[in-house]
Amino acid sequence: GLKCYAHIGTGNYNASTARIYTDLGILTCDPAIGQDLTELFNFLTTGQVPDRKYRKLLPSPTVLKKALLKKIQREVAHQREHGKGLIQFKMNALEDADITEALYRASQAGVTVDLIVRDTCRLRPGIPGLSESVRVISIVGRFLEHPRVFHFRNNGDEEYFIGSADCMKRNLESRVEVVTPVEAPELRAQLRQLLDVQLKDRRSAWEMQSDGGYTQRQPRKNDEPRGCQEIFTTLAQERLKRGLHSSKRKPRGIASPRRRV
Repeated sequence: GLKCYAHIGTGNYNASTARIYTDLGILTCDPAIGQDLTELFNFLTTGQVPDRKYRKLLPSPTVLKKALLKKIQREVAHQREHGKGLIQFKMNALEDADITEALYRASQAGVTVDLIVRDTCRLRPGIPGLSESVRVISIVGRFLEHPRVFHFRNNGDEEYFIGSADCMKRNLESRVEVVTPVEAPELRAQLRQLLDVQLKDRRSAWEMQSDGGYTQRQPRKNDEPRGCQEIFTTLAQERLKRGLHSSKRKPRGIASPRRRV
């Protein structure tokens, strides 16, 4: 039968930036995501699908901002009822006023808010009574950090999303962007590793102070001395070696062809 394959990435297919940008992408044949994208592209090319109902995707400018605000508020409700609320965003910029205010309210409710923001960030962490449970870091290294990741603990029913949108007013209200859920356990584990390693980075991370300035973290005793990009480069090289090794092994149960004379 017919099957729809889709690739959703956090960056462009651009040969000139591929060697210096870091990005994430997912290749999927999830029927709901395929149907959502078909509907989106039909609307973009024909304009004939005014009442679009997306099953899994969070596209802007119609859905994404409302969904993020709703999920932030849901985390506040979980914090008040159960505790351990957690919101973690990784992006290029946090500029949208509504998202910023919602994250301030989440912090005031006691939700832990971790932000990995490479560039502009309107939210200031560590202000008593306002953002005491917020930390903001920026990763500066060999590669330009470009992925967008959104994570909500959701009282144990965790959610992970990746996509093309930063939390900027233009991305959320004026452009067509797509954010997709990541549901496969092995892919979620990779996103969990990405966030954990970067948040623990004490070599290439700069941490925002309550006055808006940044201070570079320094390794302490027993801390990992390498920066996160060096760690991920090493992991990628190890995966490549394993892949090359496995590709050279003969498949079991298949005999080698014999030469006929």
